[in-house]
Amino acid sequence: MNKKTKIILFAAIAVLIAGMALFPTIRALFAKDPQALDKPGKAIGNSQKRPALNVNVKVLQYEALQDIFRTKGLLMPDEEVDLSFETSGKIVKIYFREGSNVRKGELLAKVNDSPLQAELKKLEAQLPLANDRVFRQKSLLAKDAVSQEAYESVTTELEKLNADIELVKARIAQTELRAPFDGVVGLRQVSEGAYASPSLEISTLTKLSPLKIEFSVNERQANDIKPGTKITFEIENDLNVYEAPVYAVESKLDEKTLSLKARALYQNPGGKLKPGRSANISIQLSEISKAIVIPAISSIAEMGRDIVYVYKSGKAHLVEVKKGMRTASSVQVIDGLQPGDTLIVSGVMQLRDGMDVVINKAKE
Repeated sequence: MNKKTKIILFAAIAVLIAGMALFPTIRALFAKDPQALDKPGKAIGNSQKRPALNVNVKVLQYEALQDIFRTKGLLMPDEEVDLSFETSGKIVKIYFREGSNVRKGELLAKVNDSPLQAELKKLEAQLPLANDRVFRQKSLLAKDAVSQEAYESVTTELEKLNADIELVKARIAQTELRAPFDGVVGLRQVSEGAYASPSLEISTLTKLSPLKIEFSVNERQANDIKPGTKITFEIENDLNVYEAPVYAVESKLDEKTLSLKARALYQNPGGKLKPGRSANISIQLSEISKAIVIPAISSIAEMGRDIVYVYKSGKAHLVEVKKGMRTASSVQVIDGLQPGDTLIVSGVMQLRDGMDVVINKAKE
């Protein structure tokens, strides 16, 4: 190793030893003020005071708190059925007008029943003779001129004839399509002359008054929904708010969605609302008329406790609270706050107990 190399090596070792000796001093300097080296002339250890935080506040007062559950629902007809014949045959007459109101039992369409009508006439023509035979046999039986067996034979023949007549009449009734309830008949799907069968849909009959509103609630609200529970609902592009009572609740929750299905009944006077529309439903589950209510965002969960900050004399003060009823945006405080307290409602994640704050504005 030459002399020049030895000098460089000794110089490097000297610099390293000096750096190790000065390390605690440099570390202390950065701990007090990390930017001290960038500020020429600044004395070591002279820290700068943190500026006050601008915050929004709310002066607490008693107010009403409503726990309202909101969901979507569907308007359904009270009754609806696809109209079709019970038998097959050629359609000879359609009596209803599309989109019109019909009454229960009203004749809507007719299938050809000529063969059945002819058979009915044939059977009815045999009735006078059958009745006369029974009358004669009964008179003779009273005089012991005929046996009981002979009398019962003609009586049975008469009963069979009457049964055959009733059977034909029932088959004729199957050729008539009648409205099963009051409602509005829809568009017809067939024309006169078409061949009808039980699987062929003729039209649809819908009962518009009242209407059913079907909706679902989460398992948390399942015990709050029961027959008699009032709901309100709104329809898109309709400024009215409608009210309806729940009349039926499903017996169990859906296994896949863990939701409970329920139905309410709206009388729908004049059939104004149409089935098939969606509805925005609101259900008031509970209400507290006098409560201390704070915004949910003003509360912090910390180390198993709930804390808020209140404003006093230019500083933020930490307060531990106990919560009650919760809604989507608000929380009831049942312990820790009083009416008149000034609650800090913004910048809460930056606050520390005793920190200087400046009020921006009071939240109404």
